[in-house]
Amino acid sequence: MPIVKYPRATEPLWHEWDRKAQKCGLRHTVYSVNGDQYTGEWLGNLKHGKGIQVWKRDGAIYSGDWKFGKRDGYGSYSILDPVTKEYKKVYTGWWKNNKKCGYGVTFYPSAERYEGEWSGGLRSGWGRMYYWDGSMYEGQWLEDRPGGQGMLRLPNENRYEGGWKDGKKHGPGKFFYMDKGQLFEGIWAADIPKCGILIDFGRVEAPAPTQYPIPKV
Repeated sequence: MPIVKYPRATEPLWHEWDRKAQKCGLRHTVYSVNGDQYTGEWLGNLKHGKGIQVWKRDGAIYSGDWKFGKRDGYGSYSILDPVTKEYKKVYTGWWKNNKKCGYGVTFYPSAERYEGEWSGGLRSGWGRMYYWDGSMYEGQWLEDRPGGQGMLRLPNENRYEGGWKDGKKHGPGKFFYMDKGQLFEGIWAADIPKCGILIDFGRVEAPAPTQYPIPKV
């Protein structure tokens, strides 16, 4: 009986068209239905590599690294000022899975600024925060609030050094009243000093010392 050879099945044509249409490696500019725009590198129809994303709704822009469709690596995020029509940088630093992660700098309204570590989009780890009133906190952060050990310096140079929890003074700590030349050392709970000792500290150099020095024990 003769052997009949059937023609080999070929790949459907639409598979070939789909493969050719996929953006891979090269830089392309793509507009979404909602007006968003991306210009950069691709991998299998996903943003991957270097690229710039512009959101039409608020004019925000991200320029930096992408990984499988998400911001991942180093990049900066800026928003458009509605008054000046100029871009204002909001964050510059590292990203992971579309969120701030690693070291980065964030610029807040009222000239506030944070420099330090992030995790999952929240301030976590070591960081320094500059507040609008001239205060500055430097130390450990946990879930976007001071937590651990840190130092808060006030505009008048008074400062607190010690423990923090949920953004409040908590645990052993020292408060230096540089304006009065005194030092309080004790225990805090939710921003309230519970017990401790107050001593004169640098009284001679203090700009506004108390009328009478604290008697020595």
